[in-house]
Amino acid sequence: MTLATDPSHTEDLLAFLQSSSSPYHAVSQAARRLEKAGFTELSETEEWTGRRGGCFVARGGALIAWYVPEGAPAHTPFRIVGAHTDSPNLRVKPRPDIGSAGWRQVAVEIYGGVPLNTWLDRDLGISGRLTLRDGSSTLVKVDEPLFRVPQLAIHLDRTVNEALALDRQRQTQPIWSLGRPEQGALLRRIAYEADLEPTEILGWDLMLHDIQAPGHLGAEREFLVSSRLDNLVSVHAGVTALTAAAEAWSQDVGADAESFRVPVLAAFDHEEVGSGSETGAQSPILERVLNRSVAARGGSGEDWSRALAGALCVSADMSHAVHPNYSERHDPDNHPLPNGGPVVKVNVNQRYATDGTGLAAFAAACERAGVPLQRFVSNNAMPCGTSIGPITAARLGVTTVDVGVPGLSMHSARELVGSRDPGYLAQALAEFVTTS
Repeated sequence: MTLATDPSHTEDLLAFLQSSSSPYHAVSQAARRLEKAGFTELSETEEWTGRRGGCFVARGGALIAWYVPEGAPAHTPFRIVGAHTDSPNLRVKPRPDIGSAGWRQVAVEIYGGVPLNTWLDRDLGISGRLTLRDGSSTLVKVDEPLFRVPQLAIHLDRTVNEALALDRQRQTQPIWSLGRPEQGALLRRIAYEADLEPTEILGWDLMLHDIQAPGHLGAEREFLVSSRLDNLVSVHAGVTALTAAAEAWSQDVGADAESFRVPVLAAFDHEEVGSGSETGAQSPILERVLNRSVAARGGSGEDWSRALAGALCVSADMSHAVHPNYSERHDPDNHPLPNGGPVVKVNVNQRYATDGTGLAAFAAACERAGVPLQRFVSNNAMPCGTSIGPITAARLGVTTVDVGVPGLSMHSARELVGSRDPGYLAQALAEFVTTS
């Protein structure tokens, strides 16, 4: 049985999606799986000398993890899987308690490219990170229907099916109670859920999420539907590939030193808003962590340069499946479909980092893993999205290929992918980071 058809892999993915309602929760869930596989969390402020085996660093909504095989030279090349933990959503403003016309509401700011209509009339919970008076942080999650962004009844807008244009400030604020707005009310509720006193909380990074559970869809249950498939499918696949690689290297005690690779997972935050943050792909976090991992093994600057020169990177992010109702918006000769395997994404204007070298390396890994491969390129008349691929390629100067699981409704409050593709992606990534 392969991962693509393994029910336990699919159920673990669904559990990961359900638990990862914020980037901070996604990092926590990934860390739990890594620790179960024998990885050790390292502090960025402590010395790493002599560290080998599986290690990871967690910072807010970002996680960098790697595995150094026993006997691997300091110049061993990296095999990097890049992904991101964030998804478009509604995030709580600093002064959240507002109201109108006898309703209590919560002030939210729109994060990323949100199709706002998909957030209407959904039961919403709240989750994220609380920063306390002593400087520590804790996670909080209220996975029950607290909020709702109500749509205007059709009787009051007969043109709604002709053109729906929401005012991003006035018409996206959720309701959660009746009465006059009361400053501190939301914070008191959040503090109660986190078993804290409101006075202990000095800062927060909170966001709303659809509480509907992930699940299967289709005549043969051939699809998965969930929030945050973009891009937690790739994060989960990266964790799966990294732990599989660690297990393989730990058992291959007689391997030739020149065949070693150091598999890496880099799960960044803030991709949906450009990656320009201390935990985004534009930051030096990956470069610093990998550099320190070389130095911790006694490596020199020359070893660091050699490790990068031989490195390869896969930027794993969700891709577009051809939409049956809008097929004219896709390239006429490239129509990826769910359950057809991961997609290599190409854009010659460097919105994706894929070139022939990177494509060949990933295609070969898919062949060895027995995984089908598809291609995606945009219709010339449509603007193209982007990913962390070009950013990582430019920061590190390494060959990078952009890939992803094809799906529908990207950035929606609820997205769709094929049920086999997450397993296909994990298999391909595991092969890529160990033998490419």
